[in-house]
Amino acid sequence: MSDLTANIAKANAYLARFKEGGVQNLIAGQSQPALAGASFENHSPVDEDFLCTVAQSGAEDIDAAARAAHDAFPAWRDMPAAKRKKILHKIADAIEARAEEIAFAECLDTGQPLRFMQKAALRGAENFRFFADRAPAARDGQSLPSPTLMNVTTRVPLGPVGVITPWNTPFMLSTWKIAPALAAGCTVVHKPAEFSPITARILAEIAHEAGLPEGVWNLVNGFGEEAGKALTEHKLIRAIAFVGESKTGSMIMRQGAESLKRVHFELGGKNPVIVFDDADLERALDAAIFMIYSLNGERCTSSSRLLLHRSIAGAFIDRLVARVNNIKVGHPLDPNTEIGPLIHKEHFDKVCSYFQIAQKDGATIAAGGKAPQGKGHYVQPTLFTNATPDMRIAQEEIFGPVLTTLTFESEEEALEVANGTDYGLTAYVWTQDITRAMRFTGALEAGMIWVNSENVRHLPTPFGGVKASGIGRDGGDWSFEFYMEQKHIGFALGAHKIPRLGA
Repeated sequence: MSDLTANIAKANAYLARFKEGGVQNLIAGQSQPALAGASFENHSPVDEDFLCTVAQSGAEDIDAAARAAHDAFPAWRDMPAAKRKKILHKIADAIEARAEEIAFAECLDTGQPLRFMQKAALRGAENFRFFADRAPAARDGQSLPSPTLMNVTTRVPLGPVGVITPWNTPFMLSTWKIAPALAAGCTVVHKPAEFSPITARILAEIAHEAGLPEGVWNLVNGFGEEAGKALTEHKLIRAIAFVGESKTGSMIMRQGAESLKRVHFELGGKNPVIVFDDADLERALDAAIFMIYSLNGERCTSSSRLLLHRSIAGAFIDRLVARVNNIKVGHPLDPNTEIGPLIHKEHFDKVCSYFQIAQKDGATIAAGGKAPQGKGHYVQPTLFTNATPDMRIAQEEIFGPVLTTLTFESEEEALEVANGTDYGLTAYVWTQDITRAMRFTGALEAGMIWVNSENVRHLPTPFGGVKASGIGRDGGDWSFEFYMEQKHIGFALGAHKIPRLGA
C-alpha cells in the first residue's frame, strides 16, 4: 500500500463520524443543530466528494451562543488565572495527542498539503501554551505615583467576544485568536469559515474535554451574511476579531458600529519581496518561492509581488521559471505534494480569471497559467513576467499560487512600487547593505518586515498590517491589549486640598 493510499484510508476513518453525523453547533457545552433545522453540504476540494453536512445557523443560534457566553463570563473572569492556565495547557496537550487527526482532516477539508498541515496542529498547541503561560500576568499593571495620589493601572477582560476565522489554515488561525481571548478571561463565540468547518469542531471538542466550563467557548457554524452578520451586530458581544478579506472587514466595521464594537482585523495583502543586486540570490530565490507557493498561495503573508533589480532580473527569472515548473502539484495527502487543490470552486474560478487578465493587460505567463484536467480545484503554480505596477495582477490580491514579477532601477523606484498598493501587511527585503536595509524598511508601508528571511513567526512579536491590511496587532501582550480594558485607580495619599464650590 502506498503512503497516499494509507493516508487517504486514515483520513476517511477520522472523518467518518462527521460524514455520518455532520458538524453541529456547540452552545453552552451542548452539541445541537441549527435551531431552524437548516444545514448545508461541505465537499472536499480534492475531488468534490461529500464530507459532511454543516449546521446553517441564523440570528437565533448566535443569540443563544452570545447569551451562553454572557452567562459564563463572570465565573470565567473570576477564576484564578493559575487555574485558567492549567486548563489551557490541557487543551494544548490534547491538541498534540490528536495532531494526526487534525492534519488529515484539514488536508481533505481545505486542500492544503500534508507537509504543511503536519505542523499546523503543533503550532496550535504552541499558541495555547504561549498564552496560557501569560495568563497569570495578564492583569498586571503599573504604579504611577503623583504628588497626591498613588495611581495604579490594571487590565480586565472585555467580556464575550466574537471570533470569525478564515478557511486558509483554519485550525492554526483559530487557536491564534481564541487562546489569548481565553487567557485574558474573555468568553468566546466562534464562527469558522463555511468552507472549512471540520477542525473548528474538533478544536471546540478538545477544549470541553480538557475541562473548559460550559458556555465559555461556543461554536456556531454558518454563512457570513447570516450567522456572521448576526454575530457582528449582537449587543452582548463586546468585540470582533476577524481574519479574512479587506472588503469583509469593512462590512464588519459598519455592522458593529451601532454597538460601538471594538474590532481587530487581519486582512488582505499584496506583499512585496524586494531583491537588490547585492543580495544572496540563492537564499532570496528559495524564500521568494516558498512564500508564494507554499500553502497553495492561500496565505495573507504570501510574497505575491517580486521586485528585482534590473541588473539581476534576467538570470533570476530564468532560474525562477525552472523551479516553478518543477513544483509538484497533487493530492494533499501525498507526502510529496507541494501544492494541493484550492479551497472551493468559487475561489478556483477567481484565481484562474487572472490568467486572462494578465494576458489582456500585456503581461507574460512564463510558467503555469493553466488548470489541470480532471476532478478537484487544482491550479498549476503560475509566474507572470513583463508586468507593470499598474496592472491588476500587481495591485489585487489573487490569493493563490501566482507570482507577479516587476523590475526596478533605483532604491527610490523600488520603494514607490513596493508602497504603491492599497495593502500593507508584510514585506521582504534582500540586501547585504545594512544601512540600506535600515533606511528602506523605515520607509516601507508594512506592519511586518523581514530582512534576508522568509516569514518566521516569533509569538511575542506584533502581527498585523497597515492601510487596507488590518487594524490592531496580535502576538504577545498586543493580544491582551485587544481582549482587555485598561483601568486606572487613584488612591489619595493624604488629605490634599480639594477645591470647594458653593461653600
